[in-house]
Amino acid sequence: MSKRIGIIVGSLRENSFNQMIANTIPELLDSAQYELISIANLPLYNADLDLGDGPDTVKHYREAIQKTDGILIISPEYNSGIPGVLKNALDWASTPTKTAVLIHKPAGVIGATPGAKGTILSQQQIRQTLDATQSYVMPAQKLYISQITDKIDLTTQKLTDATTRKYVQRYVQTFLQWIDQVNLLKE
Repeated sequence: MSKRIGIIVGSLRENSFNQMIANTIPELLDSAQYELISIANLPLYNADLDLGDGPDTVKHYREAIQKTDGILIISPEYNSGIPGVLKNALDWASTPTKTAVLIHKPAGVIGATPGAKGTILSQQQIRQTLDATQSYVMPAQKLYISQITDKIDLTTQKLTDATTRKYVQRYVQTFLQWIDQVNLLKE
C-alpha cells in the first residue's frame, strides 16, 4: 500500500517558488500518493475559536493532516524566519494538546529561496515548532534550495534543474523510509 504524503506550502504567493517544488514532487517519485494541504483560508489562531473541532476550515485542515502518513513542509524564509502564515497553520495543527494531529506525525522540511543562503533560519524555526508539537521530524536530512529562480520554469510552474530534482527526489525517498522507521517506533 502506498504512503499518503501531505504537502504544506508555507507561502500563499501565486507564483510561489516553494509551490513549484511541491508541484514537482509527484512526478519525481510516484511510489506515494500526495495531497496538497492548503493553509490559505485558515483564520489567525485564537484559542477562543478553538472549541470542539474549531472553525470548518480548521476542521478540514486537521482532518487532511490526520489522513496522511507524514507531512512535507515546503517553505520560504521571510525576514530570517518562518512565514507567519505557516506558523499559524502549525499552531492550529498543534491543538487540542492531547489529540493534536501533529503528535507523532512524521515530518520533513524543504525550503527554496532566490537568495544564496537557502532557508536555513526558517527551517530551524519550523523544526523547533514541529519538535514542540511532538512531531517526528526527520533528523539530519536538510534540503536548502538556493537561487531558485535559476532552477524553475514559470510556465510549467515546476522545478527544472536536473541536479536539484535529484536532491528533492532523494530527500523524498529518505522521507518515505523515515515514515517506516517512525511506524516501527509506534509498534
